[in-house]
Amino acid sequence: MAVFVAIFLPRLSLEVFRPRWSPRTEHGCVVLERDKVVVADSMAREAGVLPGMKRGGVTTLSPDALMYDRSIERERDMQREVAFGLLRFSPQVALCDEETIVMDVTASLRLFGGIRQVCALMREVVMSIGVTIRMSVAPTGQGAWLLAKRGWCRVLKMPSLERNLNALPFTVVQELRGFADWFQGLGCRVLADIRRLPRAGLKKRCGVGLLDALDRAYGLSPELYQWLEMPPTFSARTELPDRVEHADAILFSAKRLIVQLCGWLSAQQFALTHATVSLEHERGREAIEPTTLEIALAEPTWHEEHLVRLLKERLGRTELPAAVLAVRLTASSVQPAEPPSDSLFLDPGGSAEDHNRLIELLVARLGTENVERAAPTSDHRPEMANRWVPIQNDAKVQAPPPGLPRPTWLLEKPIKLMMKNHRPFYGSPLRLVSTGERIEAGWHDSEAVTRDYYVAEAADKSCYWIYRERPVVKTEEVRWYLHGLFG
Repeated sequence: MAVFVAIFLPRLSLEVFRPRWSPRTEHGCVVLERDKVVVADSMAREAGVLPGMKRGGVTTLSPDALMYDRSIERERDMQREVAFGLLRFSPQVALCDEETIVMDVTASLRLFGGIRQVCALMREVVMSIGVTIRMSVAPTGQGAWLLAKRGWCRVLKMPSLERNLNALPFTVVQELRGFADWFQGLGCRVLADIRRLPRAGLKKRCGVGLLDALDRAYGLSPELYQWLEMPPTFSARTELPDRVEHADAILFSAKRLIVQLCGWLSAQQFALTHATVSLEHERGREAIEPTTLEIALAEPTWHEEHLVRLLKERLGRTELPAAVLAVRLTASSVQPAEPPSDSLFLDPGGSAEDHNRLIELLVARLGTENVERAAPTSDHRPEMANRWVPIQNDAKVQAPPPGLPRPTWLLEKPIKLMMKNHRPFYGSPLRLVSTGERIEAGWHDSEAVTRDYYVAEAADKSCYWIYRERPVVKTEEVRWYLHGLFG
């Protein structure tokens, strides 16, 4: 049996203008349409402002209340933002009338651990975007849509759905509202009363659309939805509730964009490799170029927590030239996602993905130029072969000569060793435990070296990489140097 989730946004008009993270006004906030109140927050309602009241009445009761004209376009944009964030749970997401989103999550229940877990995760996503919701679950999308408008309800069986729908006021169905006076004159109050009326008479008086809407809700006829279409690229923008002069304060608003991005990535089965965050400043005559933050990922990802953490680190070390008015997030580079496969035995020290995430966090916190990786070059001289480059540098790595010992830690400058009883000494006499490796190189760049390298063992079993300079004449003193330490 199918499982649908409907999400109703009851205060969308108000939250478009006053997001939940913005400072609360002491005098309330009101949204008007055609000079009549559509939505009023708790502060305005305490002052006596009610839906349907005209602008003049609001001014009389609460003269300092903030009043906004309703914007259907901005409401649709917010509804679309919520739908994008929910795409991580199912690609079948539909934008419906009256600020409602319907999703078919039948194929996602096992993946997320059941309907309870799916609903809890959905609620977290929507709350991070900053809107209030009512959620319902039902075997039909139309039934879930009707139940969501009356509050939280979860039914998974058709008999339970029928009982719950029968108890709803008939005005929840759009097609019935135009005939509300006629139905009330007949003594109808709930949907069960409407269903008891003769279908032939209803079809003749009210049209086929009314019966079709009821049949879809009760599962008597198939439902057809126009699922949300994904754009080929992702670029989203959000206006900040106020002028922000500290980069840390931008994170809360930018998280809305990351939630949408992760939903888009999941629906497209992509993984992000590079993102661009643009912080927009003043416009007009005093326009300032946006501050651009580049986020490069060593490991492709589509996880919200990791992206939020990286952006937090980048914003924490960003100095703003001016106040920020808006934020734009663009997915600059993506690639097909490859979900990691679980292994029977976990790798000690973490997986390769954990290692790459650590590198990404260090780069975001310290900067690309302050995180380096080893990139040995093709040179027999150890101090020349030991090369380090920025972590995002594409320099190729040359493998050391095969079968020859190389220390974990190479000293920046060799240390001259003392001689005791004709043996090199470093805390204790050193005993040679390997055959010699002769290196003669550098003649082409006037830095020639002639050395014989050995692995030496101390009294405490510590191993060192030492060498002696080959004397030019037999009478010259033999000099030993410490050049590396083995782990």
